[in-house]
Amino acid sequence: MTDTTRRLAPKRIAQDVQALNSLRTIANYAPMRPEASPQTLQQAYQAMEQSRQDEALMEATLKASRDHARQAEWDFHNAVLAMKQSILGQFGPNSDEIQAIGYTKSSKRKPSSRQKPLVTGEDLSQ
Repeated sequence: MTDTTRRLAPKRIAQDVQALNSLRTIANYAPMRPEASPQTLQQAYQAMEQSRQDEALMEATLKASRDHARQAEWDFHNAVLAMKQSILGQFGPNSDEIQAIGYTKSSKRKPSSRQKPLVTGEDLSQ
């Protein structure tokens, strides 16, 4: 059973295209299977090429859309940071407005719990 969910290797496609091009040199080719006729093969090749072109176009569109969305996210983020700085400047670090936008009031912050390191070489008995 062939797994048709995976893409074919480019080398395999190139070999298939070469075989199709080489078919033109065979004068007495008369297939028994309709899907192997030169017309059907040519139609399948053209459909594959069209699909590849469509895919490349959609990939380019996706990349451009992704870049546009990323830039819009940064623009929004920078605008929110500017708004937060404006509220901090207008209402102060201990206001309810600061707390409303997600900051902590300065009066609610815990004091630093860091201790001063002991300096070696000092005489502490004095």
